[in-house]
Amino acid sequence: MSRLSSVAALVEEIVTANRILAQHGVLDAYGHVSVRHPEEPERFLLARSLAPELVTHSDVMEFGLDGKPTGGDLRKSYLETPIHSEIYKARADVMAVVHSHSPSVIPFCVSTVRLRPIYHMSSFLSPETSVFDIRKKFGYTDMLVRKPEHGAALAATLGKDRVALMRGHGFVTAGDSLPIAVFQAIYTALNASLQWQAISLGGETTYLDSDEAKLAWETNRASVSKPWEVWARNAMQGPG
Repeated sequence: MSRLSSVAALVEEIVTANRILAQHGVLDAYGHVSVRHPEEPERFLLARSLAPELVTHSDVMEFGLDGKPTGGDLRKSYLETPIHSEIYKARADVMAVVHSHSPSVIPFCVSTVRLRPIYHMSSFLSPETSVFDIRKKFGYTDMLVRKPEHGAALAATLGKDRVALMRGHGFVTAGDSLPIAVFQAIYTALNASLQWQAISLGGETTYLDSDEAKLAWETNRASVSKPWEVWARNAMQGPG
């Protein structure tokens, strides 16, 4: 595949990812998804500041790891572009990033009850998902990760994990491909909803053990193309 065709294919994929995440309610008018450039790892692709459901091919911009658009692109970018640039900078293994404000996840961002993997589809979650609290390091802010130092602190909280929560804000997930990052975002939101339901029953909740979670994730990640194909078909049947 030529450089031009590989980039074009990834632009197509990121448009699809935006539509999928919007259709599943993981992203609404806010939130965003990015992917590392296929040929130049010091760059990444992210749409201009736009509701995810409305993103088309022409809306996709290219950024450097300094979080600035390349090629003199003057279009308005997301305020929280540093989420993406700083995670890519900190993690060479990360190929895609999703930032979501999913309502089902928010309670676990503000409670002492930690988000934990409750079923095999969310086996990528750590035993107790870390929570980034911007106030602890930067004092009172508008809670947006709008500066490189904010993004670096978030990336440090994420560490080597695949998901980090953000106090009173949402969550971020990092994947080694765009379909995997989308898979993780969708099932993080679903896990939160199921965990809430299980806790509400009032009995003791059994979570995945670390070893079985590892085995389950090996199986799930090998089959991510299966749900991706269905999600992509359904999402791209809409307008635009």
